[in-house]
Amino acid sequence: MNTHVVIMAGGIGSRFWPMSTPEFPKQFVDVLGAGKSMIQMTVERFEPVCPKENFWVVTSASYVDIVRRQLPDIPEANILAEPAMRNTAPCIAYACWKIRCNDPDANVVVTPADAFVRDSEEFCRVIGKALDFTRSGERIVTVGINPTRPETGYGYIAAGATEDGEIRKVDSFREKPCLEVAREYLASGNYLWNAGIFVWNISTIVESMRRYAPDLADRMDRMSESFYTDREDAVVAEIFPTCEKISIDYAVMEKADYIYTIPGDFGWSDVGTWGSLHTLLPQDADGNALVGSNVHLNECKGCIVHAPEASSVVLQGLEDCIVVERAGRLLICKLSEEQRIKDFEK
Repeated sequence: MNTHVVIMAGGIGSRFWPMSTPEFPKQFVDVLGAGKSMIQMTVERFEPVCPKENFWVVTSASYVDIVRRQLPDIPEANILAEPAMRNTAPCIAYACWKIRCNDPDANVVVTPADAFVRDSEEFCRVIGKALDFTRSGERIVTVGINPTRPETGYGYIAAGATEDGEIRKVDSFREKPCLEVAREYLASGNYLWNAGIFVWNISTIVESMRRYAPDLADRMDRMSESFYTDREDAVVAEIFPTCEKISIDYAVMEKADYIYTIPGDFGWSDVGTWGSLHTLLPQDADGNALVGSNVHLNECKGCIVHAPEASSVVLQGLEDCIVVERAGRLLICKLSEEQRIKDFEK
């Protein structure tokens, strides 16, 4: 049974403006100053899992050229262009129906393009365990993260009884909690952060969508009649935008009773906020984190500065601030106000 990796790369990263813009969003940016974009780091992380010809990227039609440039080893036919943003269920269905055409017995990992993992070796071990578990039977595994703090920015998985070694049955999924509830989750010991990484075989996910999202499955069946023909682009452009906007969580994960989780402890972050990025980067004695070779701080504390393209940045007296410069756009705001960045006048 072959393994395939599906990378979801269609988001616009609005919370990371101006580093991330609708024209060139976060997943294609060297967020960590590592010399690689987030999607390049994701592909590198999964290289031990399967060969490059089994990697798939689902992205916006407007980002296809960026994907081609950044990931030249992935077959062009495996870069799937969404003509409209329809959330994760249609995105995932498109890739899985496409894989099914040539590899109906495939085992699949679905991952976001823009998460960070510190320990790639342990990450691949956990993914391998999940793949082994989903090779037979009607089983879907979602990767859970052992929480290290009462985080209010993530959804949670309530983990039940152990089924097979590390793998546990999922009791329920929980939305992002308030701080008090997040503290209760942390104290209980059986709640995991939801990483949005899924493992299943093709027959399981296709049948699950037929059962729980029949309208979506019907549209995918109609689309798939054109796959690998010269009509494909036109048919996808006609049908895909008519799919309901729905997440895979609502479409399948919260309805099926054969959902499992495997807890992971490999230094994961969704890098979803400037605050989370601040914790991932090296910090100086005053708690400042920098990306950029010509950044000079004077009497600053607790700041994150992201200016890799700037010829020179000099700051004085700032505390707990975000400073970002990219392509002539400059943002300076309090870290405590970062959730409002997407609403600020730009």
